Amino acid sequence: MSESLGTLKRSHYLTEVGEAMAGQTVTVMGWVNKRRALGQIIFIALRDRTGLLQVKFNEQSEPELFKKAESVRGEYVLAIRGVVALRAEKDINPEMQTGKVEIEAQEIRILSDAEVPPFSVMDEGVANDLRLKHRYLDLRRPALQQSLFFRHKLAQEVRKFYTEEGFIEVETPILTKSTPEGARDYLVPSRVHPGEFYALPQSPQQFKQLLMISGFDRYFQIAKCFRDEDLRADRQPEFTQVDVEMSFVDVGDILAMAERLFTRIFKNLMNIDLPAPFERLTYKEAMERFGSDKPDTRFGMELVNISSIVESGGFAMFDAATAAGGSVRGICAAGGAGLPRKQIDALVELAKDNKAKGLAWISISEGGELKTSLSKFFSDDKLKEITGAFAAKPGDLILICADERTDTVLEALGALRLELSKKLELTKPNDYKLLFVTEFPLLEWNEEDQRFYAKHHPFTSPMDEDLDKLESDPGVCRAKAYDLVMNGFEMGGGSIRIHRKDVQERMFRALGFSNEQMARRFGYFIDAFKYGTPPHGGIAFGFDRIAMLLTHSESLRDVIAFPKVKDASCPMTNSPDVVEDAQLKELGIAVRQK
Repeated sequence: MSESLGTLKRSHYLTEVGEAMAGQTVTVMGWVNKRRALGQIIFIALRDRTGLLQVKFNEQSEPELFKKAESVRGEYVLAIRGVVALRAEKDINPEMQTGKVEIEAQEIRILSDAEVPPFSVMDEGVANDLRLKHRYLDLRRPALQQSLFFRHKLAQEVRKFYTEEGFIEVETPILTKSTPEGARDYLVPSRVHPGEFYALPQSPQQFKQLLMISGFDRYFQIAKCFRDEDLRADRQPEFTQVDVEMSFVDVGDILAMAERLFTRIFKNLMNIDLPAPFERLTYKEAMERFGSDKPDTRFGMELVNISSIVESGGFAMFDAATAAGGSVRGICAAGGAGLPRKQIDALVELAKDNKAKGLAWISISEGGELKTSLSKFFSDDKLKEITGAFAAKPGDLILICADERTDTVLEALGALRLELSKKLELTKPNDYKLLFVTEFPLLEWNEEDQRFYAKHHPFTSPMDEDLDKLESDPGVCRAKAYDLVMNGFEMGGGSIRIHRKDVQERMFRALGFSNEQMARRFGYFIDAFKYGTPPHGGIAFGFDRIAMLLTHSESLRDVIAFPKVKDASCPMTNSPDVVEDAQLKELGIAVRQK
C-alpha cells in the first residue's frame, strides 16, 4: 500500500552520497533497481536519475524495516532515511559510482508500488517497438537519461553563446501560412475560417527574414519545426533546429560564427579542441572528390576520373558513357582485395541501387596479380595504366562506375565509398572532421514537373557573378548557400538571402511562378521588401542531429524524449487517431473512406 512522504525531504541525489559522508544521516528517494535477500540481510539497489546506491536492511537490528523491505519489488518508488556507512573492503563494487558506501536504513516508505514491467529497465536487448510503446519506462534507462541530460547542456551552451554574441531569442509563430515549395506541410484546419487552413512551420524562414527587415539585426531561436515526409533514422516529423539570422553580413561572417559555436560546444561539453578554421569545399569539388555534398573526410578513397584512359577501349559500358559526354570514375580501397566475393557482389548491387548501370572491379593480390573481368577488353599495359591512375598497391581493390550522366557516377561512388569505410573499419568514433560545403547549385530541374525547384529555398541569393544568368541559363546558377558537415552528416545549412524586391521576383519567375501565384503565396513577404531591407543571411543547425552524433546514438529517437516511429506515429499515445464526429462537423470536415 502506497504511503505519503510525510515530513521526509530528499537531502541528496543518490550519487551525491560518498565516503566523506560516512556516519551522516541522509534521506534519498528513487526506484528499486534490484532487491537481493541474503539470510537476515536485504540489499536494495536504489536508482534515480544520477545512478545507483545500495541500501542495507538488517533483520536483527530493524526487524520491522526488514519485513517491509521484503515486500518491495522492482520499480517500486521508495523514500529511505538512513546512515551512510563505508562498505567492507571485500564488498566494494568498483562498477558503481557509489560502490564504496551504502545506507543502513532507519526508515522506509513505499511511495508507490509497481506491477511487473513488460521489460527490465536495465536490459539493453529489448525490441524498439516495445520500448516505444512504454516510453516512460524506457526513459528510466540510464543511457537514455544521460543522452537527454546532454541535450539539455547542449541547449544551454547554444543560448549562452548566441547571447554573448549579441543575438536576441525571438519566438516565431507555430500556426502560419502554407507555402508548399519543398517537403509537405502539416495542415491545421481553422474553425473560425471554414475551409481554410494553417500550416505548421517547416522552418521559421520568412519570419526570421522579416525580423531582419524589422531591424533586430541578430536573431536566434531553438525552434520546433514540422515536415510531413518519410522518416529515416536521422529524421523525425517534428524536430528541433537552432535557427539563426544576421544582418549586414557575408558568407564568411556566418561561417566564422558557426565555427565559434561548434568549437565551444566541443570544448565545453566534450573537452575536445577542434582545429579551426574548418576546411571549405565547393559543392563541385566535394562531389568530384568524394561523390557527396556531405562528405566524410575522415578517410581518403577519393574519386579518380579515368575517362580519358578508357574511352574507345572496346568495353561497351565505358564507351557508351564517354561517347554521351558522361564519365568513367572509380575509387581505390586500400586493403580491399581481401573482401570475399560475396561482399564484392553486394557492392555491385549497391551501385545498381544508386542508379549505376553496373560496377567493374580490379582486385590486386598481395603478390601484385590482377583479377578483373576487364582483362577481356584491355591489354596488360592499359590495365597497368588504370591501376597507376589510382596509385593502387598490392592488396587494394578498385571499383569503377560509368554512366552517361556524371552525377549518377559520382553519387554511386559516394555510396560505395561510405559502405567500404564501414566494411574496412576506416573510421573511429571519437574522430571528428567538420567542414563547410559552399556554392551549391541555386536550382535543380525536376523531370516529372518539367520545371526548376530551389535547391535550398526560394529566398537564397544567387552568386553575384551568376545573377545575369537567372533568366537565360538558370540551371548553371550557383547559390550563396553553404552546409556544415561532420563525418558525413549535414549538421546545418543556410545562405545569404535575397534582399532586393526585383531579384526576389526574378527568382520566383525562374521557379515558374506567375505574378498571381507570387502575390497569393508570398505577397506579404515581397511587400515588406519595399520598406528598406538590409543585406542578411543565416543558418539553421539540426539540434536533434547534433545531440545524436555527439552522444554516439544510433537514432534521433535516442535523444528525443517522446519520438515518432517511421510512419510518423507514436506507439505510446496511439497517435494520430480518429476524432469525434462532432469535432469534424464543427470544423466543416468530412472524412472520405478510401
